[in-house]
Amino acid sequence: MARLTGTRPVATRRWGCAAAFLLLLFTVQAAQKADFSGDPTAATINHSLTLLQRLQELLQNGNGSDSVLRVRSAASDEPKVFHTHQLLLSLQSEVFESLLRNQSIVTLYEPPETAALFEKFIRYLYCGGVSILLHQAIPMHQLASKYRVWGLQRGVAEYMRTHLASESSQGHVVGWYHYAVRVGDAALQESCLQFLAWNLSAVLGSAEWGSVSMELLLLLLERSDLVLHSELELYTAVEGWLSRRQLEAPVAERVLRAIRYPMIAPSQLFRLQAQSAVLARHRAAVQDLLFQAFQFHAASPLHFAKYFDVNCSMFLPRNYLAPSWGSQWVITNPARDDRSTSFQTQLGPSSHDAGKRVTWNVLFSPRWLPVSLRPVYSDSVAGAIQPVRIEDGRPRLVITPAMSSPDFAGVTFQKTVLVGVRQQGRVLVKHAYSFHQSSDEAADFLVHADLQKRTSEYLIDNSLHLHIIIKPVYHSLIKVKK
Repeated sequence: MARLTGTRPVATRRWGCAAAFLLLLFTVQAAQKADFSGDPTAATINHSLTLLQRLQELLQNGNGSDSVLRVRSAASDEPKVFHTHQLLLSLQSEVFESLLRNQSIVTLYEPPETAALFEKFIRYLYCGGVSILLHQAIPMHQLASKYRVWGLQRGVAEYMRTHLASESSQGHVVGWYHYAVRVGDAALQESCLQFLAWNLSAVLGSAEWGSVSMELLLLLLERSDLVLHSELELYTAVEGWLSRRQLEAPVAERVLRAIRYPMIAPSQLFRLQAQSAVLARHRAAVQDLLFQAFQFHAASPLHFAKYFDVNCSMFLPRNYLAPSWGSQWVITNPARDDRSTSFQTQLGPSSHDAGKRVTWNVLFSPRWLPVSLRPVYSDSVAGAIQPVRIEDGRPRLVITPAMSSPDFAGVTFQKTVLVGVRQQGRVLVKHAYSFHQSSDEAADFLVHADLQKRTSEYLIDNSLHLHIIIKPVYHSLIKVKK
């Protein structure tokens, strides 16, 4: 915790300069908001940029200064000295208002990372703007929180939420998530968690994966909306994560038991049992899950469901990108006309169903109109058809099986559509739409997207990038007493 100390006040306070600037600021704002009642001769004379420039010069030159901030850090023997103006600091920060009420010289103790940004921070208090980089977000947020500069705090938090996709050498989303947890920023925490879930494959192969905490790892493993190639890819990453840590057995076993082993093919499970050092070390803790996974693959799903509860996360697929679970679809010029495509997936994750295929038909319409907005014909000649605008329509995606089969008994299909966008130079998942099991489409699909504009954030080179995933879900039927 940084310490604050100070000296007694000097005899004379030079309020005049700061007060004059404050009066000028209020005068400019009042002029901008004045109501001229439609007078055509009225005009606004705005010199606010000049005022901001003079305020920055005031800080830089120390003219009319009536207070001094001395910022000490363990990284330097010499303090950084700022000649400031009490009134301007007090207007922005209630902490500075309290500190400078009875003293003119204040010594502040800051960690090296926040001390390095203190000049930027003070400049914000004078001109209301600041430029930051990814690695500066956390220390700037810390300064804003410590000195209760709420506008800056909110601004930095919003910067972090909108720059999750930015590329950095070591990654930053995991660090921002852990920071959000420490400071209790639930909105930033959820934004980071969702980004990590929808772009997990990219995170698993980066240096950022090594900085994931056990608490964050367990939160991710609980989710069914993780986007990755396969469950085996997730196990491999988790194995590497565990190998780099000396965790107590119960903790490591809790992590291993969150893997969905039935989603891994039997041949791959056999290889893991023979080659995985982590699995060998904790075999006893997951032996029941492995045995259940082999039973799941060996038996008919209908038969298996009579004896075991398959309505749980262990038997629910995540958003797997492997071809057997779905297909990518790139729609060029998506605002032009309706499109259709088809693809095949395996019936279910059980090896019993691995050789069975389901064909899916997909229809995309960029301007589908609900019944309430469709043209209405009338007997009168004057208004035979209600005018309908193109913008009244909305994008629609319908996914239906091309056939029905007795093999579908006990199986429902959840559909997930991933929308890829280019953000900060990288192609990432912007949104995931999940269809209810009883529906063939998502009611809110791209409801906020403007596909008419070539510059739409939902388009990559004027193309809509979708990845459609089919998640077969088995359901327990009649229970048989064991």
